[in-house]
Amino acid sequence: MSFPTSPGAMTAEWLGAALGHAGRLRGVTADRIGTGQMCDSYRLTLDWDGGVDAPTSVVAKCPSHDEASRNIAKLTGTYVKEVSWYRELAAASGVPAPHCYHSEIADDDVDFMLILSDLTPARQGDQLAGLGLAGLAPCIDAAARLHAHLWNDPRLAEIAWLARDNGDLVRALFPQLYQGFRERYAARLAPELLDVGAGMVAKLDAYLTREPAARTIVHGDLRIDNILFAPDGKACWLVDWQTLGRGSGAADLAYLVGTSIADPFERAAADRPAFDHWIAALAAQGIDPDTAALWDDYRVGALSGYFMAVFASMNVERTDRGDEMFAVMAERPARQALALGSLDLL
Repeated sequence: MSFPTSPGAMTAEWLGAALGHAGRLRGVTADRIGTGQMCDSYRLTLDWDGGVDAPTSVVAKCPSHDEASRNIAKLTGTYVKEVSWYRELAAASGVPAPHCYHSEIADDDVDFMLILSDLTPARQGDQLAGLGLAGLAPCIDAAARLHAHLWNDPRLAEIAWLARDNGDLVRALFPQLYQGFRERYAARLAPELLDVGAGMVAKLDAYLTREPAARTIVHGDLRIDNILFAPDGKACWLVDWQTLGRGSGAADLAYLVGTSIADPFERAAADRPAFDHWIAALAAQGIDPDTAALWDDYRVGALSGYFMAVFASMNVERTDRGDEMFAVMAERPARQALALGSLDLL
């Protein structure tokens, strides 16, 4: 391996060459940013020789410093997915996302380095604070662009890293992870919300094997912590592509709405308008969607936020913010799933 996997191992010589200006970068300083728990991210401030047409700052993503996070990333192909997204799909997708200047990943599927555009003054969404339907509008449009790109496309089966099937791993791990999750959050979540997880364990095979009305490329963790917003809130960029996969775009949307809107009554009033907005955005991209079938996908998709909360919370580095974030990630979608009768469709 001949590339750095942390800013501390990065030289100005290496970074200058990676950005296409070998020998012109005089120095670099790194500051930790973001709240991601699967990767570490840094803003790199760059000191160039005079006259160089190059960015004054970039963002570097590298493996998590936490061993447990790195281990689950290897098992699930997390880092491979993000690097491959930027290498193979991002530019042609039309999805608003950072520009990738440089990408490398080692044969162990763990050591990697991404150098991405710094989208400052865009701000990261705040999962704990949440966001209402109006604020989610640009996110829904961005999601529709992503989903339209490979909508029922045969290429979905041909992209090996995208088609990677972790079903056996999930079947083996989820029931025991749920027990740990239930114990950890017994005092934080209401019993009926914890019982949603028990229902998922009972119907896990049906959940994992259910065929969506349309198969497409999905973000897999489409929540506002993984979205950067323009200062005026009218534009956004999707980031953190480690959970990319094949599945239901409607489930991606349900995950976004279910994890974002804090008040359950406000969310219940937003489910169908958000879905209709997404359907219209798909149509604008040339897709002819089966609205009724996709609404069922949306209803089942409400379970995906809860599923991610259980799986991720038990496998990544534990922090105070992380504990509350995962509690919220389970709480809001659980109420959504109960309201939509999600388990009844399995």
